[in-house]
Amino acid sequence: MNFDFISPHRVIVKTGANEQLPQLMAELEAHSVLIVTDAGIEQLGLLDEVKAQFNKSAVAYTIFNQVSADPSDQVVQAAVAAAQQCSADGIIGFGGGSPMDVAKLVAKLHHPHNTQQLEALYGIGMAQGPRLPLVLVPTTAGTGSEATPISIITTGATTKSGVVSPQLLPDIALLDATLTVGLPPAVTAATGIDAMVHAIEAYTSKHKKNPLSDMLAREALSLMAKHIRTATHQGHNLKAREQMLLGAHLAGQAFTNAPVAAVHALAYPLGGHFGVPHGLSNSLVLPEVVRFNMPAAQGLYQELAPLMSSEPQLDKALTQLIQELELPMQLRDVGVTENDLDTLAEDAMQQQRLLVNNPRHVSLSDARAIYQKVL
Repeated sequence: MNFDFISPHRVIVKTGANEQLPQLMAELEAHSVLIVTDAGIEQLGLLDEVKAQFNKSAVAYTIFNQVSADPSDQVVQAAVAAAQQCSADGIIGFGGGSPMDVAKLVAKLHHPHNTQQLEALYGIGMAQGPRLPLVLVPTTAGTGSEATPISIITTGATTKSGVVSPQLLPDIALLDATLTVGLPPAVTAATGIDAMVHAIEAYTSKHKKNPLSDMLAREALSLMAKHIRTATHQGHNLKAREQMLLGAHLAGQAFTNAPVAAVHALAYPLGGHFGVPHGLSNSLVLPEVVRFNMPAAQGLYQELAPLMSSEPQLDKALTQLIQELELPMQLRDVGVTENDLDTLAEDAMQQQRLLVNNPRHVSLSDARAIYQKVL
């Protein structure tokens, strides 16, 4: 058996660990740090303790808080400009997947020896050369971006491009559950389902599935299935929050090495055309894609189902969970109409880098039929 497994250099799981950021950056020999985040994170006060600790330290910091959901290439360039202005020699990505994705690219593009433009990085293995010291701190238990060598950027009105390179893996992934306690129930539920999709699709990935990714995917799904209801409905339960954060990270490591597939391919157009948050987009199409894949992946799904509940059919277990989490379950709930299905299906077929990993071949008519059933 041949496979290649990559992961972050160091993972810290500790309540209150965000207070260690100045010390950790100093250990990475960074003296002027750019913290990449979004305005909401700063308004919620999640950075207050981090600022206080930096103010006590010899490490200077600047905050760039202009990251938006589904960040554009212009946002990346603005963050790079901020790094240049403060002469940053270390980068922290602090927030959900969007700030972490931007931070990865800033660490690469702002390195003094970088010779590549952003446009040259899109694709697999195109990013070459060194990057600045990079620490990623997730504030949601969902994307797993702190565990992946991937950055997804919006490059057009409804299109996204990905940078995939080991250079984007952080020096440190810091998992501090206290940062996720304030997440609203709907966000907790949707981001949690997103992470569960990562585990499920990694376990059934047609290419690069391997024993290490399988082990991580199973443990991730087990942790999240046990704790997602509590984390959603009892948001201040720190144990449930920490288990979700760890589960999302393990799922991130799993799909880094055994890539995701049709659920994500059909979810992306919902975000591009209707602004549906990524986790909810995945949740909307997940049970129906699992049903579609059943002829090719039934054995693997039967191995995963007991990790979810006593329901032996994975698609039914997922449907029950999504209902309990009170998430929307039909496309019409997010503004999709019958007239939109052809466009959605055509856009989903553009995600061939994902569809090739699906256990069952997905045609244009298959994609439309899945959307139709979810409508």
